Amino acid sequence: MAVKKPDLLEKRIKAKEKENVQKTVVGLTALIFITAFIIAGLDFKYDWSKLPMVVTYISTGVLFIAYGLYVEVLRENEYLSRTIEVQEGQKVVDNGLYGIVRHPMYSATILLFLSMPIVLGSLTSFAVMLIYIPIINARIKNEEKVLTEGLEGYGEYMRKVRWKVLPFIW
Repeated sequence: MAVKKPDLLEKRIKAKEKENVQKTVVGLTALIFITAFIIAGLDFKYDWSKLPMVVTYISTGVLFIAYGLYVEVLRENEYLSRTIEVQEGQKVVDNGLYGIVRHPMYSATILLFLSMPIVLGSLTSFAVMLIYIPIINARIKNEEKVLTEGLEGYGEYMRKVRWKVLPFIW
């Protein structure tokens, strides 16, 4: 990103949330992330979880796929920002991964957040990371409200692309 899209990188680093819902989501996500890694360390130290190595290998594959999806989303959407906002001149992105689900970045982060504890061998940490799902759902609800109100064509896009995060499920 630093080489190919420095302006996008700058937006993602310097952005501050304006919506109260989004500020809460970001704070809770950080808390969950830190808590999950502390618990994973304690799980390792006290040997709470025993996972077969094949589960770890599969989770590692899921983690790499999630990173690939994350990079693809960054490539596809030049309007992508850490904050929920409508940018000047912004248009609805409806091709690629955005033609399958409306929020492929959240799909990637869910896969990332849920695969990391398993890669670390911690079912307890995985349970903590599951809290991310209702939190990201709150973010999506608020984001879709902002985009529907402020981005021309987003309502039509929502009718065209039915699934928010996971095809046929959510």
